[in-house]
Amino acid sequence: MSHPAFTQTPPRLGNQYADDRVLRSYLARTLSPEEMAYARPALERLGALAGGELTELQRAERRLEPQLEQWDAWGKRIDRIVVTPLWHRAEEIAAREGLIALPYEAPLGKHSRVLQFALVHLFTPATDMYTCPLAMTDGAARTLADSGNAMLTDRALHRLTSRDPASFWTSGQWMTEAIGGSDVGRSETEARFRPDDGWRLYGRKWFTSAITSQMALTLARPEGNAPGGKGLAMFYLETRDAEGAPNHLSVDRLKDKLGTRKLPTAELTLEGTPAIPVGELANGVRAISTVLNVTRLWNAVAAVSYMRRGLALARAYARERVAFGAPLAQKPLHADTLAGLQAEYEAGFQLAFCVAELTGRIDCDAASQVQRALHRMLTPIVKLTTGRQSVAVLSEVLEAFGGAGYVEETGLPMLLRDAQVFSIWEGTTNVLALDALRAIGPQGLAPLLREAGFLFDGLRDPALVALSARIQATLEAAQAWLGASAGRDEALLEAGARRFALTLGRTFGAALLARHAQWSLDHENDRRALAAALRFAQNGLNLINDPDPTLSRLLVDDA
Repeated sequence: MSHPAFTQTPPRLGNQYADDRVLRSYLARTLSPEEMAYARPALERLGALAGGELTELQRAERRLEPQLEQWDAWGKRIDRIVVTPLWHRAEEIAAREGLIALPYEAPLGKHSRVLQFALVHLFTPATDMYTCPLAMTDGAARTLADSGNAMLTDRALHRLTSRDPASFWTSGQWMTEAIGGSDVGRSETEARFRPDDGWRLYGRKWFTSAITSQMALTLARPEGNAPGGKGLAMFYLETRDAEGAPNHLSVDRLKDKLGTRKLPTAELTLEGTPAIPVGELANGVRAISTVLNVTRLWNAVAAVSYMRRGLALARAYARERVAFGAPLAQKPLHADTLAGLQAEYEAGFQLAFCVAELTGRIDCDAASQVQRALHRMLTPIVKLTTGRQSVAVLSEVLEAFGGAGYVEETGLPMLLRDAQVFSIWEGTTNVLALDALRAIGPQGLAPLLREAGFLFDGLRDPALVALSARIQATLEAAQAWLGASAGRDEALLEAGARRFALTLGRTFGAALLARHAQWSLDHENDRRALAAALRFAQNGLNLINDPDPTLSRLLVDDA
C-alpha cells in the first residue's frame, strides 16, 4: 500500500494587527488609553482585511497587470488605464478608513499621523502598491493646505481628503524627465502664458507613477525664466477635462518594470495641458519639497511594512515546515537567521514612526525649532536606511523558504521585486545621502545628539546602559568624521556620505530601540524588545571608513 505524497502546508496569515507585537507595543507606549480606544477598531478592521480578503485578492490576481487602452472602438484617443480589481477595492478602503483624511481631520491631534501610518503599515503590503498614489496624494494635500492658494484649496483639498470613495481624488507628482532624473533643474517642460488662455504646459514626463489620478503637481519652466531649479515653478493640473477625455496630454506607454508591476507607471506628453501656478513663478524645486518630505515618509513606512509581511510569512512557514526531524523554527541556525532579520525590522519600524511623530507635531504647529531641524535631518536618513534594510531582509526571507521562495506561484518573489523600489523611488540612496549632508549643514549633529540624550535618560537595564554608551561613542565618531572631512576635502566628504548616513540611521535606530526596550521591560515585562535592540547592534552600527579615492577611481575606470 503506497503512502500519499507529501504536500507542504503553505504559510497562513492572521489578523495583521493582532499578530504584530511591535506595532501593538509601540502604540501602547505612544498613544493614551483614550487615543487607543479611538484607534483600535480601525486597526482591527484593517488588520483583518490585510491578513484575509486583501491577501486572497492578491493571490487570485497574481497574473493581472494594468493595461493601457489608447483608442476606443471608433478611433478616438482615450488613453484609459485599466487597473486590477484589487486596486479598486484598495481605493475604496483607503478613502473610507481615512488614510489621507486622518492627519487633516486630526482626531488625535499631534498623534493623528501615528494612527495614519499604523493603518498604512497594515494596508501597504496587501494592496499591490496602491500606497504609491496615496503617498503623492498626501503630499499634494499638505502642499495645497500650506500654499495659501485659496482657489486651488477650495477646488481640490476636500476631494483629496474625502472619506467618500465616490468623491475621493488621488494626485500625481510629475517631476522626472529623461534629461533630468534626480537633477530636476534640467527639466525641459515649458509653461506658456496667454492672457486669453491662461497657462499651458508642453513637454514630456518620463516617469509618472500616478497616471490614474485626477490631478497632479508638476514642475515646468515659465517662458523666459532662468535655467536651473530656481527657474522652475510648481503647477497644478487636472488629468481629464470636463468630458472625461485626456486633458491635452497623451499617455505614450506604460513602463515595463522589475517590480511594482500592479502600479501603472507611464511616460506621457503634455500637449498644451491647462495648468495653474500653485505659488510663485520660480523656486519650484523648493516648493515641491513638501511633497517629497511626505512621500519619503510613506516610502519608509512601506519599506518597513514589507519587511513585516515577509517575516510574518517566514515565521509561519518555519512553524509548519519540518526538516531533519523538527520544525525549522526549532533549528538553531534558522532561528538565528530570522532573529537577525526581526531586529532589522524593529529598528526600521522605530525609525519610520519617529519621523511620523515629528511630522504630526509639525502638522499641528507643536514642534520646536530643534524638532524641525531633526525632522529635516532624519527624513532622508530614515528613508535611505529602511530602503536598504527592506531589500536585504526580503532577500533573506526568500532564502528562508528555500526553492519555494523562488517560485512565482507562492507570491514570495513579488515581495523582493517590489521592495527594490524603496531604495530608488523618491531618491536613491546616494541622492538621499547628499540631501542628508545638506540638511545637517553647519549645525552638525547637534539635534541628533540632543535627541539621543533624551532617549537614554530613562535607561536602567545594564545591557541597555552599555548599549547607550556604544551608541553615544558612534555618534560622536560620526560627528568627528563630519568635521574632519568637511575641513580637509569636499570630495572625501561626498564619497563617504552614504556610509555616514547609514551609520546615522543605524545608530539612531538602535537608540530608539533601546528607549522602547526599557519601556517594554517596565510596562509589559517583555524582554523581546531588549533582545531586538541588542541583536540589531550586533548586526553593526558604524559603517564609516575612508577608502583611498585613488583606488576607487581605479576600480571604476578599469578600462
